[in-house]
Amino acid sequence: MQFTRRHFLKIGAVAGGGLAIALYDLPWSDIRPFAEVYAAGGLSPHAFVHVHPDNTVTIMSKDPEIGQGIRTSLPMIIADELDVDWSQVHVVQADLDQAIYGPQFAGGSMATPINWEPMNMVGATGRRLMILAAARRWGIPADSCTTSGGHVYDKAGNRSFTYGELAADCAKLPVPDASSISLKKPSEYRIIGEFTPGVDNPAITTGKPLFGIDVTVPGMLYAVVQKCPVFGGTVKHANLDAIRRMSGVRDAFVIAGDQHTNNPAIEPGIAVVADTWWQAQAARLSLNVDWDTTAASPTAPEQSTESFNQKAAELLPQQPSYNLRSYGDLESAFRAPSTRVIEADYAYPFLAHATLEPQNTAARYQDGKLEIWTNSQAPAGGRGQVAKTLGISESDITVHMIRAGGGFGRRLRNEYMVEAAWISRAVKAPVHVLWSREDDFTHDSYRPAGWHHLKAGIDAHGRLTAYSQHLVTFGDGKSVESSAGIGPNEFPAGRVPNYQIGYSTMPLFLRTGPLRAPGSNAYAFVGQSFLDEVAHAAGRDPVDFQLELLANTYDGGGDRYYLPERLADVLRQVAEESGWRKRKSGNGQGWGIAAYACHLGFCAQVAHVSVDSQNRVRVHETWSVTDVGSQIVNPSAARAQVEGATIEGMGHTFVAVTLKNGTAHPTNFPNYPLPRMHQTPKMNISFRITEYSPTGLGEPALPPIIPAITNAIFAATGKRIRTLPLTHSGFSLA
Repeated sequence: MQFTRRHFLKIGAVAGGGLAIALYDLPWSDIRPFAEVYAAGGLSPHAFVHVHPDNTVTIMSKDPEIGQGIRTSLPMIIADELDVDWSQVHVVQADLDQAIYGPQFAGGSMATPINWEPMNMVGATGRRLMILAAARRWGIPADSCTTSGGHVYDKAGNRSFTYGELAADCAKLPVPDASSISLKKPSEYRIIGEFTPGVDNPAITTGKPLFGIDVTVPGMLYAVVQKCPVFGGTVKHANLDAIRRMSGVRDAFVIAGDQHTNNPAIEPGIAVVADTWWQAQAARLSLNVDWDTTAASPTAPEQSTESFNQKAAELLPQQPSYNLRSYGDLESAFRAPSTRVIEADYAYPFLAHATLEPQNTAARYQDGKLEIWTNSQAPAGGRGQVAKTLGISESDITVHMIRAGGGFGRRLRNEYMVEAAWISRAVKAPVHVLWSREDDFTHDSYRPAGWHHLKAGIDAHGRLTAYSQHLVTFGDGKSVESSAGIGPNEFPAGRVPNYQIGYSTMPLFLRTGPLRAPGSNAYAFVGQSFLDEVAHAAGRDPVDFQLELLANTYDGGGDRYYLPERLADVLRQVAEESGWRKRKSGNGQGWGIAAYACHLGFCAQVAHVSVDSQNRVRVHETWSVTDVGSQIVNPSAARAQVEGATIEGMGHTFVAVTLKNGTAHPTNFPNYPLPRMHQTPKMNISFRITEYSPTGLGEPALPPIIPAITNAIFAATGKRIRTLPLTHSGFSLA
């Protein structure tokens, strides 16, 4: 595919502008050509690699680290092509500087597909510079030299230099043209593909300061921001004079914020600034505020989960307001050749990100310049928002990227960055804004709820003949809220002879946004649960039923990046590894299976559950097979990503955020429990190595585990799960 100006503008806005949230809406077909041009752009190895006289090597890690392991895996790629030993390497987090490092963000499982080729080129170019420097010293052709373990060797002369001895010479050489650089063959890798502990593991396990919450700056104050319980509400009056007199409080003032928008750069509220966070928090608890809860919308205080359920029930039986894709003769197909028609409604709730580290940022505004320490996933977008809100130039803002205690899409929003910058300028001192757990739960950018009506026709041979799907979601007319839309190629699009998918919207004055595997984390539950339901109605094994679908092509198939043979292969493999065809469900024991493709990855999961007489669900064991291309960069991080996705997906089946009178509930973990260690299943994890370029692992393993569990519950109990959370159906996690 040719890289066009349209591609550049789209990905440029994602990487560097205030619209970083759009990265999850970027067509996946735009990623590959961007990665190719980025790789050919000639990133300087001098920016990434610093070789010291003692032959140790500092490698800069360019992207935000949010727990996905990228601070280790990207330097591993560079180190392998540079041809040094990993024991020589010290990794340092780069500051935000996209002119030097290229795009710097964490989201969409993009780090590997975008950076694989560029990081290989950086390392290989550094190795070439070392060879050129040595050849010049020896006065021999560069082709007479070879490298290994941070040394350059003269093949014929039995001579060698360490990289440390050549570093000064390399710094004086021009960067070689990319066409002169040769990359290693995979068989030559010595670091890539090796099980490598994370570079931050020692600091994490010994409790050393590492995360955004740990940042301190000389003279720093702490700030909290009290916001209206109803999203977007503004302050009418508050007892600010009394708050300012409290112990340790330096100031308290109203932030007007951005009103009449559900995606503000900074929300309205009251800032309380004190010597310590505990003093600021204690003062905040003494606030007495009269709120205007209708500031964002007159109907905001009336919005509730109950009213959404009622409106969705009205819309679901109707035709979708907006058609995304249709082909064939759907209505005729439901009459013939279909001999049986299955209809069902599925629903899922709002979800919170529940990052273990609450949102926070430290900022120091001084003499018109701003310095920020943040754990944002999209720091360039946050810098743009800060610059716009404060009316300063982005060039006057320095951003230090600090490790995050979980991201999951939440830290693509940057209002905490803007708050810290705004408050620092207001009080003329360094400030660390730190949200409370209650702030995080009640002012999140939630995974949107959704409602689906599905209808399928099967013929006398148990084959799928027709399929329709109607999503009721949130939006204004045709426009949908962030992460609330569905695509035209949702499976089984292009795999069934008659198909329709569309949506209808209803208004929402609450902020929504990407949650790990956005969209996919909900649509996999709906589609894979319903297809399991249809397969059983047809008297078919769910694996055979889906493999048959994946072998079909109608109306040109689907998205060209959705490769059915890859999904079929992981489905076959997980069925084999789990012993699927030998499993006998019933009497409280059940096995469920599901497969899904998202974020350039393909994953199938099997779950084994038991359900006791009190409807307590125990997930005993899972099997997963994931295809993310030709290379697993770091098997340690790869396994961690699949384990984390499996546990998080399991947790998603048991929790929900609900709205009542415009206010989000719950407000803390007691009523939003995450799976505990004793509830974690045994996980059997496999990776299918294929010929495709490596892609990311942060998200693909999450979507299929949810329907694998709900399908297993059906197999164990005979009760079909069509609504999440499972507590809605009387189940609990054992």
